[in-house]
Amino acid sequence: MYKNRAIETVITNTIEQFPILLLTGPRQVGKTTVLKHILGEDYRYVTMDDPIQRQSLKDDPALFLKNNPGKLILDEIQYVPESFSYLKMRVDESQETGQFVLTGSQVFNMMQGVSETLAGRVGILELQGLSMREICDVPFKQPFIPTESYLEEREKHLKSYEPIWQHIHRGAMPRLALNPDINWEIYYRSYLQTYLERDVRQLTQVADENLFTKFMVALAARSGELLNYQSIAKDLSVSSDTVKRWISVLESSRIIYLLQPYANNHLKRAIKTPKLYFLDTGLLAYLTMWLTPETLSKGAVNGAVFETFVVSEIIKSFINAGITRLPLYFYRDRDKREIDLLIELGDSLYPIEIKHGANPNASMAKHFSALDALPGKKIENGVILCRYERKMWLKDNLVALPIEYI
Repeated sequence: MYKNRAIETVITNTIEQFPILLLTGPRQVGKTTVLKHILGEDYRYVTMDDPIQRQSLKDDPALFLKNNPGKLILDEIQYVPESFSYLKMRVDESQETGQFVLTGSQVFNMMQGVSETLAGRVGILELQGLSMREICDVPFKQPFIPTESYLEEREKHLKSYEPIWQHIHRGAMPRLALNPDINWEIYYRSYLQTYLERDVRQLTQVADENLFTKFMVALAARSGELLNYQSIAKDLSVSSDTVKRWISVLESSRIIYLLQPYANNHLKRAIKTPKLYFLDTGLLAYLTMWLTPETLSKGAVNGAVFETFVVSEIIKSFINAGITRLPLYFYRDRDKREIDLLIELGDSLYPIEIKHGANPNASMAKHFSALDALPGKKIENGVILCRYERKMWLKDNLVALPIEYI
């Protein structure tokens, strides 16, 4: 069964504007599925997971394209980055848009080749796992920017996300999220092994895959926290440089997201350390051995996991709208005042607090006042995202929202 994806129209529009589309994202989030659904029989599909096809494109790209005439979907193109220069030559021979559609699950190495070789010729989009909007068949496609007009439009399409902890634990991988009969533990064990064998080995030298797995477990246990390289290095008995290199691997393959602190010359006491978030809470739960939704919802980390889930949903709302440079930040200063999320649009800042409970109150936004000293910035209505059942204004400039408003 195909599940409609929010990014479909963005993909179609991008193909109509550029000779090449590059769709990035982690393994098994549905990149190939959505492209085959949209493009149908108009495009020939070739995967670089096939060693024969991969070698053919490497050895003789002209012959490869002769054997595969017409418009092409080239899947897992990160295995053949040397092909970019030839693709550039081909698209420069014609002004036609939509000649090649590329997919890849390793962003870092691929982006280097794309930026150097295909600049101006390629539209780049990202796909993540299923959003709750997609799982619940919500047609609303705007990124989460909590203006009053956004809230008014979003209210027209509200659907319950309950049982929310079941969704959080199950994760966002389409095959798993949409098929309750698939064993959760077996799926993620296989996913992790495939990731280690195909992506990690290609991106970095890892002598001990068990140690890298322990590293992923250590990061999963820290999702929603400030990134502390020294602490992780100490736990694993490796160097901080090794931790930094391995984090870049997880970031480039979109397993994790580093949320940057909000920087402003007038916020002298603001810290400059990013926060770490896993982008799939199912993988997070598997790595940290929370084996059921019930134990996860009642565990010591339920607040951090809920925050991770909400941040990942907000990220998806932007990338599914084709926005890959995310206007998302957080704030924390040396006085330990913290704002979970800041959305910056022009001169406007939207402060957001995330709470896993269902009893919002105005004191939860007490640190929003840290932004009052910012000249030239308009602090918009603050938001408490929580599990309360309906929208409720707590003050004139502060609203509590159920997470269904994301």
